[in-house]
Amino acid sequence: MDAVDAPLAQRGFVTRAEALARGMTDKQLGAEVRAGNLTRFRQGTYASTQQWRSLDAQGRHLLRLSAVMASLGDAVRASHVSSALMNGLDVWGVDLSRVHVTRVDGGAGRHEGDVVHHVGQVDEAADVVVVDGMGCTAPTRAAVEVGLISTPESFLVTADSLLRKGLATHSQLARRYGDMECWPESQKLQLAVRMADGAAGSVGESRLRWLLWGHGIPAPVLQYEVRRPGVDPTCRPFATCDLAWPELGLIIEFDGLVKYGRLLRPGQTPSDAVIAEKLREDGIRECTGFQVIRVTWADLEHPSALVARVRRALGLTAAA
Repeated sequence: MDAVDAPLAQRGFVTRAEALARGMTDKQLGAEVRAGNLTRFRQGTYASTQQWRSLDAQGRHLLRLSAVMASLGDAVRASHVSSALMNGLDVWGVDLSRVHVTRVDGGAGRHEGDVVHHVGQVDEAADVVVVDGMGCTAPTRAAVEVGLISTPESFLVTADSLLRKGLATHSQLARRYGDMECWPESQKLQLAVRMADGAAGSVGESRLRWLLWGHGIPAPVLQYEVRRPGVDPTCRPFATCDLAWPELGLIIEFDGLVKYGRLLRPGQTPSDAVIAEKLREDGIRECTGFQVIRVTWADLEHPSALVARVRRALGLTAAA
């Protein structure tokens, strides 16, 4: 393993050709794989097994992309979901087992092993950015590209994150979509482009908005601020809630149980955080008189029951 430690440490992978050039043999490479020290994650490309196992699906996709880009060089630019991940955008509901690239050398579009080659016009000045030394489509284009190979719901997740992270304005997103409106599979994205909103705070909130819209539930106010003028004369927000229907007296908070572990203050335990959140919700109810319900990832797996629950809370009649 000493022979390949440097490339593994520098970029996370080593190719067979590099290993042989550094003095290893095919027999030794095979022995390292059988011993569990190396994992071959694509043809002729290896990663440290410990590192590979530590990566989630997105991390593995990005490592695979690095290997693909090193192999194809200037013939391609990373695009679609691969570019979205490189640009730090959220993705959901898309296949991460294959890397997506767009040919800039006149090569043909095709599926080849773990790489999808796309053909399209690429303006190097306007359409390409460099991230970690690799050329990829710019964030706004990448977001629309995600929609072309997935569903409007998946696109909304990515578009919301594009706006939330300040990588584009809504008008820039709409303009980019207009430039690509004649591309195959683009027409299905019209509504999701209009719905995109950087105030959506997470993947789950984006998915919940899409679900509720699809069942005729009025659009909520996002990041609704609750104040306590009688308690705090400065009228600073006491709480900012994920989704709200002020005229119908309902607030929805999404996925609070998951976020406790991420947002603990120094010395605070998960139990402390649960209690604090309960007190926060009680304060919201007291200030507003609204119902407060919590929606989790598990609820999204049962959309009919979730929609019925929200309809009851809003006092809406059941859908015909």
